[in-house]
Amino acid sequence: MLKRMYRFLSSTELAVVLFLAVALLAIPGTFTENRTFYAHPVFLFLLGALALNLALCTVRRFRSISLPVLVLHLGVLVVCGGVIARAFGYVATVNIYEGTAVDTVYRWDLNRDVPLGAQLAVKRINREYYPIPVQIGVLRGERKDSLKTLKTGDSFPLGPYRVVADALRFPDEVLTLSVFQGGRLVGSCDTAGASTLPANFPYGFKLVAFQNPVLKRLWVDLALTRNAVPVAAGTSEVNAPFIWDGLYFYNTQVGVDGAGISFAGIQVVKDPGRPCVFAGFALMGVGAVLSFARRFRKELWT
Repeated sequence: MLKRMYRFLSSTELAVVLFLAVALLAIPGTFTENRTFYAHPVFLFLLGALALNLALCTVRRFRSISLPVLVLHLGVLVVCGGVIARAFGYVATVNIYEGTAVDTVYRWDLNRDVPLGAQLAVKRINREYYPIPVQIGVLRGERKDSLKTLKTGDSFPLGPYRVVADALRFPDEVLTLSVFQGGRLVGSCDTAGASTLPANFPYGFKLVAFQNPVLKRLWVDLALTRNAVPVAAGTSEVNAPFIWDGLYFYNTQVGVDGAGISFAGIQVVKDPGRPCVFAGFALMGVGAVLSFARRFRKELWT
């Protein structure tokens, strides 16, 4: 009885059935991008059964299996273990106003707010745009001197000076400029009135017009504290999360509320199976290369 059960659990037929079942159950999660499908007990049971089948099959045929196939089997087992471990993780989200902090996040698997374990602050929301065509009005005292058309990052001569249009800030639509003389920085200013230029500097600047900007990069500066003591700090963007204590902080959106205050949407992901999944894929890649090299060597000698 035990032998028959052992043969059944390690059979190729069972492996095919389990693989098809896992693949079919994974389809809804793939198209809806819903993690709950992969944490469902039925899916985890089938995945564990597939891993057990592969392990028993490997043990049963150990002497006849080549090294590349053994490495491939090990890689698949590690991936399965990582996927099962991911079921013990979670995804949480929170919107944080720029310059403020929160200490709770909304966990979607529990449908409620839970403590984060630290205070998460959005220090600054950063935007980088492609060069923007702008028109700058140059004033000499109260008199209009000239109108300059250029792109941000470019410069123009102005008497003995050279003026660089550094960047156009949004959403306040303020242009920052730097003034040089003989290669030396004289000072900087912006079209909102802030200036570090000398008091006797003869020119002023006004933003006349600009084209709609095209966003190049968006990221947020994050900081974590516990009892007002800094714990960690870093930046986060869509494909480059900030990582702390096994948690991944992704910047998923940036918006402005009805009062014109900017906020950032942060997704917090705990994924304990992530290292196993990547390690398993690496092992599978090694096994595939070894298998190719083994077959290529055989064909070369024949």
